[in-house]
Amino acid sequence: MPSVGTLAFDEFGRPVLILKGQESKKRLFGIEAHKSHILAGKAVADTLKTSLGPRGMDKCMVSPDGDITITNDGATILSMMHVENEIGKLLVQLSKSQDDEIGDGTTGVVVLAGALLEYAEALLDKGIHPIRIADGYELAAKIALDHLDKIAEAYPLDLTKLDPLINTAMTTLGSKIINRCQRQMAEIAVNAIMNVADMERRDVNFELIKVQGKVGGRLEDTLLV
Repeated sequence: MPSVGTLAFDEFGRPVLILKGQESKKRLFGIEAHKSHILAGKAVADTLKTSLGPRGMDKCMVSPDGDITITNDGATILSMMHVENEIGKLLVQLSKSQDDEIGDGTTGVVVLAGALLEYAEALLDKGIHPIRIADGYELAAKIALDHLDKIAEAYPLDLTKLDPLINTAMTTLGSKIINRCQRQMAEIAVNAIMNVADMERRDVNFELIKVQGKVGGRLEDTLLV
């Protein structure tokens, strides 16, 4: 019968079975383990960097079935990638959470996380403890949020004047494939939201909005029913 592994003993004399294939694997500890995770996170972020911003490029994704998807949406790109590293999976989940909660910024949030990891690596090289780095990032986040509260401007919502909302939607749609119908799509999106919004609670149940695609026709034929 072929051997399935090697029997070893720990420092307390307890037997440990090391399965075949695990013997040759090297386990990392301490700073080297941290740097390995940082490298994996930066690799995922670097994949999305070229899709960020007004000059961001689309990526052509091919599924195992041969289906082709062209997109610059971070959540879509990451959902189609096969990521094995656990830190890479965390960034994929981060992008998905951003998409579910906000609906935009899926690329930027991963690129920002990658930049934070890059600076964290430099701090590790200087001998700063990982917990102190994490505490520093939390403090920096609090300072940034406090500053945003100071410079934020409140716009009263007037249901008869939707131009501010439409302009905001147009900004978001500017980097999408549908940008040639930017104004039309923004108006459809805003009107759809206003039809189902709970104005008292200041909340929108997006499950009440359905998007139905039809083969044929043009993008300009899109209608809100």
